[in-house]
Amino acid sequence: MFVKRVVPDFPAPEPAASGEFYARVLGLEVVMDLGWIVTFAAPGNPAAQISVMRQDASAPVQPDVSIEVDDVDAAHAAAERLGCEILHPLTDEPWGVRRFFVRDPSGKVLNILGHP
Repeated sequence: MFVKRVVPDFPAPEPAASGEFYARVLGLEVVMDLGWIVTFAAPGNPAAQISVMRQDASAPVQPDVSIEVDDVDAAHAAAERLGCEILHPLTDEPWGVRRFFVRDPSGKVLNILGHP
């Protein structure tokens, strides 16, 4: 399995309100805006991203970080073999990702995802 990118997920009541800050201070551009989540990326380096989210659209908890992998099913199987706490089941989401949430040993919630 290969990690493609790691994106911090910052909570905020109005995700779009962060747009001017990330654009002017860091030069980031909006690459995804679903209303409940806005993702900003560096032009020329699309793997350098920050997401700001109100609350997750389908999971019961908000993730601390999103990690895109090349094989989400393998990551899910490994988490299950280790007996990790799965907080959101392996799901094909309507916005085009396959993902699950798992709690790491320090208590952080990881959104492990892939693009099928």
